[in-house]
Amino acid sequence: MSRISRNISIILRAERLIAQRQLAVAAKRTGFYAAAGLAVGLAVIMLNVAGFFWLSETMSKSLAAVIVAGVNLVLAVLLALVANSMTAESDTSAAVELRDMALHDIEEEVTDSLAEARNTIVGLRRDPIGMLSPDIISSLLGILLRYARRRKNNPDQ
Repeated sequence: MSRISRNISIILRAERLIAQRQLAVAAKRTGFYAAAGLAVGLAVIMLNVAGFFWLSETMSKSLAAVIVAGVNLVLAVLLALVANSMTAESDTSAAVELRDMALHDIEEEVTDSLAEARNTIVGLRRDPIGMLSPDIISSLLGILLRYARRRKNNPDQ
């Protein structure tokens, strides 16, 4: 049973490490989304004005506005793609492997315990007295030893 409790402890620690790393990546990803939003806001304000004035000197004002807006959208899409490409898998692969090993070890321990229980039941069916006699003898010896110690410590009884 100590292997099972150790493995459960390992699983819980690994899951906590995985969750912490995924939370850190989510925080970074949120930062990139915020940066993308800020960049879009700044791009809308600054580049739109500057680009519009620069392009309006060589072409119509409506075409200049469309070009400036398209550049802003491309920048926003690139920043969003960078944020989506971040993943926690490379950082958590060791913890995932450790968790999987602990789960596999628990499965083996449970399988071994079930096999041992089946063998005991089969032995009880074949020879119940032979299977139980070592347990009965050890229990009786334990009771007799406790009784003898009590008698030795309290001779009045």
